[in-house]
Amino acid sequence: MRPTSIDQELTHTLFLQREYERHHLPYNEELSFYNSVKKGDIELIKRTMLPLTSDQLGHLSNDSRHNLQYHLIICIALITRFCMDGGMEYETAYTLSDLYIQRTDTCDTCQEVTSLHSEMIFDFANRMQKLCQEKIISQQIILCMDYVFDHLHSPIAIEELANYVHLNPNYLSTLFKKEVGVPIAFYIRGKRIEAAKNMLIYSDYSSIDICNYLAFSSHSHFISVFKKQVGMTPRDYRSKYFRNNWEITISK
Repeated sequence: MRPTSIDQELTHTLFLQREYERHHLPYNEELSFYNSVKKGDIELIKRTMLPLTSDQLGHLSNDSRHNLQYHLIICIALITRFCMDGGMEYETAYTLSDLYIQRTDTCDTCQEVTSLHSEMIFDFANRMQKLCQEKIISQQIILCMDYVFDHLHSPIAIEELANYVHLNPNYLSTLFKKEVGVPIAFYIRGKRIEAAKNMLIYSDYSSIDICNYLAFSSHSHFISVFKKQVGMTPRDYRSKYFRNNWEITISK
């Protein structure tokens, strides 16, 4: 008969786990694994990663596929937060998390879930390895980068960023250049151009609409900056990639 309260259920489950010698993964070992992903330590991950089928991960559902899916979602959520703590941009981390959880939901077999588990871990780890090799970024700079991502549609002043992270504007400018490798204004412009490239490929917004949406001072300035960074005008870029993109999509 099923216990009638969470306390009774907890007592009953703990008894069964002791009886059958089933134990969860020790906390220090769990931390070691997640920290290895955070550091991008591929070899340590290979040594410490448990398969989703391990009894040490606990029992979350009587349905084997659902059990694996629930564990994978937990793993995705924890890895996301460890990687953000390690310097991954918040929006990138959260979006990766969303995408992998969405893919988890579409898995039809246990094998698909376990394969996705491995793919997700090494995807995050490889990104963190690259990030760690490139630079060490402070929390204030990560916040600035996330703020830029969220405000590409409006003008962004250095004073605005400095106020957001509670730093002196001059100090922030120096710190940003030191840790990111480019001045703040150059970084903002680069992110706007990245967004413009995606909009030119994946939307039917006009060049002027994109210019206005991404807060460029004028259409001529947008064209000039785009050509300087990409090597062609927005019109030429769309002509080269937009048609090919949709032809590939339609052919699928």
